[in-house]
Amino acid sequence: MAQPPDTINETFLREVDENLRRDQLRDFAIRHGRWLIGGVILFLAASGGWIYWQQYQVQRSERQVEELAQVYTDIGANKISTAPQRLDTLSESGKKGVRASSLFARAALALQQNDHKLAIAKFSEIASDSGFPQAYRDAALIRQTALEFDTIKPEDVIARLAPLAKPGNPWFASAGEMTGMALIKQGKKQEAGRLFAAIAKDKTVPEGNRARSVQLASSLGVDAGTLPTATNP
Repeated sequence: MAQPPDTINETFLREVDENLRRDQLRDFAIRHGRWLIGGVILFLAASGGWIYWQQYQVQRSERQVEELAQVYTDIGANKISTAPQRLDTLSESGKKGVRASSLFARAALALQQNDHKLAIAKFSEIASDSGFPQAYRDAALIRQTALEFDTIKPEDVIARLAPLAKPGNPWFASAGEMTGMALIKQGKKQEAGRLFAAIAKDKTVPEGNRARSVQLASSLGVDAGTLPTATNP
């Protein structure tokens, strides 16, 4: 008996293979169809929920920014009766910018009301929160230390402000002056004088701070040069 050509065998085998795969796919769909449909529905629901949550967060953030701006306006108009409670609520925001701004405003309001203890607590909260940008934390640390300067040990002031009391740091003037005064309390007048001289010679420091530092350095026997002026900074 004659053998069929190889091409016929190959065609026949492909057809059998395709039919087998089609039958397997059909059987799989019959057995697992409900789970597949359920999975698709669950995926769509999760995706829709995530999109909704993102939109909700954006809208909520916008409302919080608007509320914060309104609180600022009310404080400026001396309408402060409800400001503390509103700022406390906003300070719980999940948005770092809103939370930090609310804490700063709450501290400023506490100072306006002569509540230094609360103001210090709010500045301390900002300074110790690693989730805030470093600029926010540094500003809060300066304000906290200024308020606590007369009640904490000089060595604590020096240690706390050490990272900021360096030439080139944006807070060099403020941190350097407080560090210098703390050194004077410790009896380290020459060291304080050299620090004031460094502040006076740093052209990135505001003119008022430089002029004051020249005077302080001179009073401690350290030559810091001449007083800076607008034409001779």
